[in-house]
Amino acid sequence: MSQKDRPVPRLDLAPKLKRLLSLWNPLDYLRLLYWVFFFPQALRWYESTFGGESNLKDAKTWREKWEWLRQNSVQRQLILQALMLIIVIPVGLSKFFEEIGVSIDWSGVALGVGFGVALGVGFGVALGVGFGVASGVALGVGFGVGFGVGVGVGVGVGFGVVWGVGLRVAFCLVWGVGLRVALGVALGVASGVALGVALGVALGVALGVASGVASGVALGVGFGVLFGLGFSLGFGVANGLALGVVFGVAFGVAFGVAFARPENWLFALPFTLLQRQQQNRQFPHITPLPLPYLSSQIANWLRRDWETGLHNINQLLRFTLQFIPVVKAVNRVLAETPKDQLIYRVAQLSEDPYDWKLVRFASASLSGVMKSEAVAWFFILTPWRQQIKAFFQTEIRLNTPARASAAGFWYLHEQQPDKATEAFDVVRELLYGDQMFTLAQILTFYQTRELAEITSLKLPSSPNPPLLRETTWQAIASLQRVIADVQLVQYSVSRSVRSLALNRALGELETILDRPDIIPQCERILIIQTAQKWQKILLQVTGKIGDISITQPVTIPYIIGDPVQGNLFVGREDIIRQLEELWVKGNPLQSVALYGHRRMGKTSILLNASNCLGSKVQVAYVNLLRVGDCSQGVGELLIFITDAIAKTVNIAPPADRDLLDLPYLTFGRYIEQVIANVESGLIVALDEFEKIEELIDAGNINQDFIGFLRGMLQMSSKVAFVFAGLHTLDEMTEDYFNPFFASIIPPIRVGFLSLGATRQVLANPDDDFLLDYKPEALDRIYELTHGQPYLTQLVGFLLVRLYNDQVFEIGRPRDPMFTLEDVATVINDPEFFSRGRYYFTGVWGQAAQGASGQQEILKALAPHLEGMNLDRLSQETGMDETSLQEALKTLERHDVVREIDGCYSITVELFRRWVQISFGEKE
Repeated sequence: MSQKDRPVPRLDLAPKLKRLLSLWNPLDYLRLLYWVFFFPQALRWYESTFGGESNLKDAKTWREKWEWLRQNSVQRQLILQALMLIIVIPVGLSKFFEEIGVSIDWSGVALGVGFGVALGVGFGVALGVGFGVASGVALGVGFGVGFGVGVGVGVGVGFGVVWGVGLRVAFCLVWGVGLRVALGVALGVASGVALGVALGVALGVALGVASGVASGVALGVGFGVLFGLGFSLGFGVANGLALGVVFGVAFGVAFGVAFARPENWLFALPFTLLQRQQQNRQFPHITPLPLPYLSSQIANWLRRDWETGLHNINQLLRFTLQFIPVVKAVNRVLAETPKDQLIYRVAQLSEDPYDWKLVRFASASLSGVMKSEAVAWFFILTPWRQQIKAFFQTEIRLNTPARASAAGFWYLHEQQPDKATEAFDVVRELLYGDQMFTLAQILTFYQTRELAEITSLKLPSSPNPPLLRETTWQAIASLQRVIADVQLVQYSVSRSVRSLALNRALGELETILDRPDIIPQCERILIIQTAQKWQKILLQVTGKIGDISITQPVTIPYIIGDPVQGNLFVGREDIIRQLEELWVKGNPLQSVALYGHRRMGKTSILLNASNCLGSKVQVAYVNLLRVGDCSQGVGELLIFITDAIAKTVNIAPPADRDLLDLPYLTFGRYIEQVIANVESGLIVALDEFEKIEELIDAGNINQDFIGFLRGMLQMSSKVAFVFAGLHTLDEMTEDYFNPFFASIIPPIRVGFLSLGATRQVLANPDDDFLLDYKPEALDRIYELTHGQPYLTQLVGFLLVRLYNDQVFEIGRPRDPMFTLEDVATVINDPEFFSRGRYYFTGVWGQAAQGASGQQEILKALAPHLEGMNLDRLSQETGMDETSLQEALKTLERHDVVREIDGCYSITVELFRRWVQISFGEKE
C-alpha cells in the first residue's frame, strides 16, 4: 500500500500511566521529575485524569485552601511529592559531592534548599490558585530544584573553596564557577524551564514558548548592556561594558537555551529523520524548535483526512511545543482548500481547538508577531519601543478567503461580533458565508441592557437549511421567541397574557443556559452572556407582573377512573339543563333514563345533579354494581337503596331484617315516611341499571320487582327515578321491562362532548391550573377522542404527568404550553392504551351483546381510517345485509360507529387504533 493510500494515523501522545502516583514508590518520584523537566504537559493531564476539575480558584482564604487540599487527595499528594523532590535532590547531590571529596558548606545548602522550598511553596501552591495545581507543581519543582541545586551546592562549594584556597582564588571561582552554576543553572534552567515550559505549556501561551529563544537572548543582551553602563561608572567604561556584555550574553544564552531546549531537539532529530515516513514517530515534548518534516507531515494528514488531522494537531499542541509547524501546516492546507469547503473546514478547526491562537494565526502572521515581541523585549526601556514594533505585521488579515474566514471565527471567540461581521462580509459568497455573516450580525445585539431595547430588536431572518451550526441557530430561534414574548410583556393589557409570555420567555432563556455546551465555542460566550442579561432583565419585572414560575410539580386536575365532582365537573351543561326542566321546572317530577356507552360520564352527571340543580331536589345515588349477587333476595337489593336514601334525606332506614322478611311492604312504608318528611323532591338514581336484568336472569330476584318499581313511580309526584346504563329501556332483552315504557319519558342520551366543551375540560380544569394548550393541540385531542370524556381526561392526565417528568424528574426546562408534539408523545406511548384498557375493553365487550356481528364489523373497519361502504363491509365481514344493518344500527346507537355519506367508520379514533393494535393481522 502506498503512503498516499494509508489511513492517517491517529496520534495518542498522552502518558500511558494507568494508576495514581505513589508516595512510597521511588520510581514515581523519578517519573515526576522527568515530567517536570521533560514532559510538563503530563502534569496537567495527570491532574485532570485522576483529580477531576480543580476549583482551587474559589478558595480565597488559607482556611479555604487547606479545606480544598483536604478534600482533593490527588492534588494534595502531588504537592507533597513535589516538596519531597525540592528537599531530597539538593541534599542528595550535596551528600554525593561530599563523598567524592568536595567540601560542602551545609549552611549554604540549607540556605539554598530553604530558598527552593520557599519558591516551591510560593510558586507551586500560591500560583496554583490562579493556574491550577499542575502548573504550580511545575513551577515549584523547577524553581525549587534549580535554586536548591544552584544556590545550595554552588554557594556551598564556593564558600568551601574560599576557606580552603583563599579569598583571591575563591573570588575567581565564585564568579567563574559559583555564579555560572548558580545563575546559569538556577536562573537559566530553572527559570527557563519553569517559566517557559510551565507558563508556556500549562497556561497555553504558545507564542511565549515559541519566541523564548529570541526573547531570552534579547533580554540578556539588553540587560547586560545596561548592567555594563552602570558598572562602567565604577570600573571604567571599557571594563564595565565588557563585563556587562559578557554577563548579558551569558544570561541571555542561558535563558534562551532553557526555553529552546536544543538538546531535546537534537536528541529527537535522529528519530525524526529515520521515522518520518512511519506512523509511530517520536515527538519531543519541550522544545519549541520546529522538527524537520513535521509541518509537511501535518499538512499531508490534513489533506488526506481533515478530521483526523485536526485530532493530531490537538495532540501535538497539548503534549508538545510544536506550535510553529502546526500553524504553518494549517495555513498551507487552508490556502489550497476549495472555496466551497473553506468555511466548513475553518468551522471544524475552531470547533474545539486546544489552543485558540491556532485560529488567530490562521489569519495573523506568526513570524511577524514573534519578531515584534522579541524587539519589544530588547527595547523594553526605550521610548521608541512601540514605533519599532509597528514595523512588523501583527494585525489580523482579511486579504484572502482563508484568512478572512479564520478571522471571523477568531473575532467571535474574542467577543467582537462587529469585527467578525466585517470578516465574514469578505466571504459572504462562499458556502455558509452568508450564514456566518448573519450570525455575526445577530450577535452584535448582545449588549442590550433594557427591556425596551429587547422589544425593539429586529433580528435578521434565520437562514434556510442546510445549517452549518444547527445548535447555534436553535439558540437564536429561542432568542427570537423571547423577543416576541417580551413584546407581549411590554405592551399587552392582559395580566394573564403578560404572565404567560414572561414565563415562556424565561423558559426559553433557561433552556439556553441549561445546555451551553451544545453551542460551539466561538459564539458560546456571546449567546450565554445575552441569555444571562435578558434573564436578569426579565426577572426584574417578574414582581410587577406576578410570579408565575412553576417551581414544583403541577397537581394533576384531570380525573380518570373515578367520577368527576365539584368544580372539575364541566362540559355537561346541556344534560343538566334537560334534567332541570324535568325536576325543577316541571311538576310533577319525571322519571328518566340516561344511556350511553361506558365511561361517557353518566355517573358524574348523577353525582353532580344535586349541586347543579339547587335545593329543590335531592338525589340519592345507588351504584348497583356494588350490590353483589343478592343471595338474600330482593330485600338485600332494597337495603342498598334505602341506605342511599337515608344518607340523602337524613331519615333512618328500616331494619335489615324487616327488609329481608317483608321487602316490598317495608320499603313502601319507608318511602311513605320519606315523602311525608321532605319538602323538596327526591330522585332515586339507579346507576348501572343492567345489573337488575342480570340478577333476574340469575334467579336471585323475581321478575315482579320491575312491576314493584313501576308502582313506586306512581306513588307520589315528589319521588322519581333515574335509570342510568348502557342501553335504553326498550333495548332490554326481556318482556318484563315492558311496564316501564309507559312511565318513562324518552331517554336522554349521554354522548360525546362538543369541541367547545372538550376545550373547556382541558384548558380550564380548575382555577389554579398553570399549564396551557396550543389551539392546534386542543383540536388534535378532539380529533382523537371525538370528545369522549374519559379519553379526554386521560390525555390531559398524561400530558400533565409528561410535563412534570420532563421538568422535575429529567430536569429539562420547557414551555408550559402543550403542543402537537406533546399530544403525539402521549398517545404513541404504549402506556396510553394500557391505562385506557377499561374504556376500550368495556366498549368492545358491549359490542358482544345484542345484535350479532358487531365485533366483526369493528375488526373490518379498524384498518380503514376513511371508513367503508355497505357493500365492501359486507364483503369483508361475510354478513348478510339484514344482519349487517342490524349490527350497524346497534353500533350507531351506542356511538361506536358513525355513518357519513353512506360510509361507515369507527367514531373514536383512539378506539379504532386500539382495535387495530389488538385484533389486526400480525406481520
